[in-house]
Amino acid sequence: MTDDSTPTLGIGMAGYAFMGRAHSQAWRTVGNFFELPMRVDMAAICGRDPAGVAAAAATLGWRSHETDWRRLIERDDIHLVDVCTPGDSHAEIAIAALEAGKHVLCEKPLANSVEEATTMLEAARRAERSGVRAMVGFNYRRVPAATLARQIVAEGRLGTLRHVRAVYLQDWIVDPEFPLVWRLRQEVSGSGALGDLGAHIVDLSQFITGQRISSVSALTETFIKERPLPEHTANGARGPVTVDDAALFLARLDGGAVATYEASRFATGRKNALRIEVNGDLGSLAFDLERLNELEFHDATGPAATQGFTRILVTEPVHPYVGAWWPPGHGLGYEHSFTHEVRDLIHAIAEATTPEPTFADGLQVQLVLDAVERSAKQSAGWVAVEAPARV
Repeated sequence: MTDDSTPTLGIGMAGYAFMGRAHSQAWRTVGNFFELPMRVDMAAICGRDPAGVAAAAATLGWRSHETDWRRLIERDDIHLVDVCTPGDSHAEIAIAALEAGKHVLCEKPLANSVEEATTMLEAARRAERSGVRAMVGFNYRRVPAATLARQIVAEGRLGTLRHVRAVYLQDWIVDPEFPLVWRLRQEVSGSGALGDLGAHIVDLSQFITGQRISSVSALTETFIKERPLPEHTANGARGPVTVDDAALFLARLDGGAVATYEASRFATGRKNALRIEVNGDLGSLAFDLERLNELEFHDATGPAATQGFTRILVTEPVHPYVGAWWPPGHGLGYEHSFTHEVRDLIHAIAEATTPEPTFADGLQVQLVLDAVERSAKQSAGWVAVEAPARV
């Protein structure tokens, strides 16, 4: 929905697996439903396997492909680098792109360590002075029901927040013979369920409540210590699992609320079960990703005879993002959160504003994950979440 005078934003994306496919759908779709200040050009997708990345480019709608991410940064027709690779390469790619004057969208968690995340934030702050923007991809913020939940809390309709419960449950590795993929190796992924799933509920709960986690008391567990090596499954060779399978922790928030968090890949029967409930002295709300077009809301200020949780169907044009899509009652899906994410990023770039969540937000989540790991490893009880270094 642009014309020839609209400036072009050339996108180069590193990675073409699960997240690459989700991001490709967003870039491909966003201009068809939202009025944008810039035209999206899906310039190039990058991956190490020549045949695989060529096939991905043809399937996902990219007009060219590369086998070295450095080429994305060198190309004049690419203005934004979208980082959808495993965590061990986030810092290198993002920093190089920012230093070359390219905007950056980086998948979560921002990095594999606090040190890497801090360095990335430093690069983002330097680049911002030249008008270069950076955003971390916590896409669940852009589910309309989750954004509506944040608005309800910000309006004070829950009153003083008392208690938060957040869980993210999957079951894709319950089989002990599931191979030792990259997500189960610390040197590539940084952490297991904690970083993959826990990062989402840490960010989303803080986004909804407006409060940040200040201290934690945690435990983590690896149930299956060894798994078959993917490249040697025929001869029975196995390798060590070096990340957590489950992470659980208590938390205190800086606004006075208390919270519980649970992230597990061993919740048999649960496929992608994220749920957050927030309780205040004037009401409560609950969001469940498996019913992502709904928000449960309880208003404790109403007449006692009619109090109870109300199911809000978040499909009205007045709801966040929804007006660009379908008539009321026609629900959205997981993929739309990514479309909303890139829509907001495009507007921030065009309007010279700071897109959220920022790399500072990504570092703050990394600091929470670090505190959880330290508490669990040391059996240390309560551990404070460190304040980010001044950048």
